[in-house]
Amino acid sequence: MTIIERLASLVGVSGDRAAPPPRYAGLADGLVLTDDSCWAWYQVQTTNSDLMAEEEQDADTDRAAAALVSTLAGADVHLRVLWSPMVAQDYEAEAHDLYCVGAWQEWTAHRVERLDQIALPVRHVLMGVRLGRRSTATSQRAAELAGVASGGVGARELADWHAQARRLGRRLEASPWRCRTAPVDLLAWMIAREQHRAALPPTSSRNVITGASLAALTRGRALPYPDHLRLVGTDGTTAAWVSVLTVTDYPERMRVPGPGEWLRALSEIVYARDDGAVEDPAQLLAPVSPEASVRLRVLPRREAKDQADAVRRRAKEQRRSASEGGSAEDPGLAVEETETTMENLVRDLERDESSLVEEYARIVVTSTEGLEDLRARTDAVITYYGAVGLDLRVADEEQRELWLETWAGDRLRVPDLGHKRDTVAMAGTWWWGGAAVGDDMGPVIGYLTGSTPGLVRHSLIAGADRGDATTTAYLGRSGRGKTTAMMGGLLDATLSGAWALALDFKGDLGGLVAASARYGVPARLLETDRAMPGAVDLMQLLAASGRDEARSEVPAQLSIIMPPHLRQEGAETCVQQAVNAVMDAGDLGTWHVIDWLRKSTDSLARRTGEALYELAQTPLGAPVMGRPPSEGETLPLSAAPGQWVVQMPGLSLPSPDDDRSGWTSSQRLSVGLMHSMLAYGVITTGRRDLRGMPKVVGIPEVHVLTSTPEGRHFLQWIARVGRALGTHLALDSQDAETLAAMPGVVEQLSTVFGFQLTSAPQANALAELLGLPPGQRSRDLIRSLSVEPDGGIRRGYCIMRDWRSRAATMQWDLPTMEVLELLDTSPKAAAKLYAQAAATVPEGAR
Repeated sequence: MTIIERLASLVGVSGDRAAPPPRYAGLADGLVLTDDSCWAWYQVQTTNSDLMAEEEQDADTDRAAAALVSTLAGADVHLRVLWSPMVAQDYEAEAHDLYCVGAWQEWTAHRVERLDQIALPVRHVLMGVRLGRRSTATSQRAAELAGVASGGVGARELADWHAQARRLGRRLEASPWRCRTAPVDLLAWMIAREQHRAALPPTSSRNVITGASLAALTRGRALPYPDHLRLVGTDGTTAAWVSVLTVTDYPERMRVPGPGEWLRALSEIVYARDDGAVEDPAQLLAPVSPEASVRLRVLPRREAKDQADAVRRRAKEQRRSASEGGSAEDPGLAVEETETTMENLVRDLERDESSLVEEYARIVVTSTEGLEDLRARTDAVITYYGAVGLDLRVADEEQRELWLETWAGDRLRVPDLGHKRDTVAMAGTWWWGGAAVGDDMGPVIGYLTGSTPGLVRHSLIAGADRGDATTTAYLGRSGRGKTTAMMGGLLDATLSGAWALALDFKGDLGGLVAASARYGVPARLLETDRAMPGAVDLMQLLAASGRDEARSEVPAQLSIIMPPHLRQEGAETCVQQAVNAVMDAGDLGTWHVIDWLRKSTDSLARRTGEALYELAQTPLGAPVMGRPPSEGETLPLSAAPGQWVVQMPGLSLPSPDDDRSGWTSSQRLSVGLMHSMLAYGVITTGRRDLRGMPKVVGIPEVHVLTSTPEGRHFLQWIARVGRALGTHLALDSQDAETLAAMPGVVEQLSTVFGFQLTSAPQANALAELLGLPPGQRSRDLIRSLSVEPDGGIRRGYCIMRDWRSRAATMQWDLPTMEVLELLDTSPKAAAKLYAQAAATVPEGAR
C-alpha cells in the first residue's frame, strides 16, 4: 500500500473512491474499452410481465436466478436502466415504407405532431459484463508517463474481444433476458448522456469510435455538492442537477410479483410538479423517470457456501463463548437468528442451484429544471420505495464517487454501500420486466399504459407478409371505442395501398368514408335501400371476376329470395335458364333476369319473375335486383385500392334454428342481401389478378354475421385461406363468447383487442382469447377497462394480445381531434357524417 493510499484509508477514503474517471480507448458494437479493461454490453429485451400469470412469473424468476449462476458467476456485471426522449421525427422517416396512397404525408405529419405532444420516454435496459484486463494497459501507461500519446484499439485485439462477447452473448440470448448486442451508437449515447452531451460523433465504416470523437463524449464538468451534482454544459450553464441514492436496507421478505420487482417499477414513480399555471391537480403529476445503476457479482456456489458457513461458525462461537464463560448475559436473539439463518442458507445452497450476489444498487434522479425540482423528484422516489419497505437515502458527501461509479467501464468505488442477497431475490427485481406488445414496425396506433411506457404499433395487413394468421378481433361493450379502433386500422391499411371492404350492419361507419376522403384515399359509401337500386347487384359486382362465378352465385341468391312454394315447384331451374340466357346475351344485371322471367311463355317462370319483381321494389330487395335509373350511371363496388363501405342497417335475419321454409319475405331478402356481399367478398379476395394487393374485410357487429350458416362459413373460410389470398379480417363484436366457440376463426386469430365486458361468461371468453389466466383476477381486470378514476368512461382503453401472444394494456390514440370526430360512432355523429360520406357518391348512383 502506498503512502497516499494509507492516508486515504485513515480518513475513510479508499483507493477506489479516489481513482480517476475511466479513460475510454474505444467503442464498438457491444464493446466498451477503457485503458485497462474491456466490457461487453448487451441490450436486455423487455419481457411482458404486467399481465403474466403468477405461476409463469415464478418460473421465469427461477430461470433468471439459474442463469445468474450458470452464466454470470464470478463475473463483474453492470446493469443500467436508462430513459431517453422519444424522437417523433424518426417516425416520419419510416413513413415512406409504410404508406403510399393519398395524402399520406399529411397523415404522417399529424401523427408526428401528436407523438411530440404526448412525449413518451423510451426505456433502455443494458447489461455490461467485464470480459477482462487489456494486455496493452501497462505499455500504454508507460507511454503516457513518457509523454507519448496512447494509440487506438488494434483490429486483432478488437476481433479477440468481439469473439469473447459473441460467445457470452449466445448464452445470454438463451436466458430470460434475451440479450442482444448493444449497437455502438447506443453505447456512445449512454456515455455522452452522463454529462448531457447533446451531439454524438459519427461512426466509421468499422463501427468503431476512437480518438478525438471518443474524447468529445466525456468533455464536460461536474460540480459536486454534498447532496447532488451540477453538470455544466458546453455554454457554461447548468445543464442538469443530479442526485444519487443508495439502498440502505431491504425488508426481510419482498413478494414477487409485488414489491420485490422494485427495479421494474422505476417508471411507475410520479411527483407533483410546482406549476402554478395548472389548475387541475391531476395534470401536475409527472413521471420522475429515475434511472438505475446496479453493479453486482454473482459468487460461485462454492464461495457462497463457504462465506455463509463462515458466518454461521462465527455466530455459533459467539453463542458458545457466552455460555461457557458463565456469562449471565443472554447471547442475544440476533446471534441465534443469524446462526439459524446461515444454517438454512447453507442447506439451500447445497440443495438448490442458487448462490449469493454482491449487489451495489444506485438510483440516479435527474432534473433539467432546477434544484428544487430535483429535490421534489428525489423525495417522490424515497417515499415510493419507503411504502414497500425499501430504505433509500441520498448519499451525502459521496455524490461524485457514486456518479462516476455509474459510468460504463468504471469500477466499484463505494463497496461499503452494498448488500449480499441470494440470486432469487436479485432475479425477483425483474429489471427486464414491463410492458411490450405490438409489431416491431408499422403504423403507430397508440401507447402502452402498463409499467413501462412506449408506443404500440399494429398493421391490419401485415399478417400475410409474415406468413402468419390474418384475423384481428376487436371485442367489448358498445361505446368503449372498439369500432373506432377498427376504423383507425382500416384507414391505416388503405393509406398503405390496401383494398378494404367494410360490411356495416349497424349503419355507423359513414365517418370512415369521410375520414378516408379527408386524406385523399379513394372511398365510397353504398347504402342498401330503395334510393340505390342495383347498387350491389351481384351479377355486376362479379363481372370483373368472370362470368362463371355469376352463373352459379346469382341463381343461388335468387333461390334464397324467392317464395318457398315456387322453389318447391321447381322454379330454381327456370331461374338458372334465365341467368344463362341473359349472360349469353351480354346483359349484366339481375333485373335483366327478372325481366326475362316475366316475359317467358312458361307459367312457372312468369310467376317467379313477378314475385321477384315485387320483392325488388322493397328497401332490402332494390339494392340487390332493382333496376337502376340508368345503367350507365350504376357504380358497383370497385376492386381498386381504397375504402368501400356497404351499409346494411335493418336486416331481419332468421335464427340458426329457424326452418328455411318458414322464413318471412323480409328474412329471405336479408339473407339474400348478405349472400350478395359475402359472395362478392369471397370471389374478389380470391381473384388471382389481385393476389399481390393487400386486402382486408372489416365487419363491425360480427355477431350479426355469425347468426347465419352463410356468415359463419364466410368467416371461417376467409380466416383459413386469408394468408394465401393476402386477405385479412377485422372483426368487431360485443359477443366474445360466440366468437370463442368458432374454432375455425379462433385458430386464425393474429391479434385481439379486448375492451370492457362485464358478464362473467363474456369476460371468461375474452380472457381466453387474450391468453390471460382464467379466474377472478382476469375477470376483474376486464371489467375495470374503460373506467376512469372518477367513474367516467375511458374510450379506447383495452388489452392487446399480439401475434407473439404477448398481452398488455394500451390506449388507442388517433392523430388529431378532427379524425376522432370523423370516426365518432355515436348516433348524432353518425347522422352528420353520413351526409358527408354520401357526398362522395355521384348523384346518379344514390
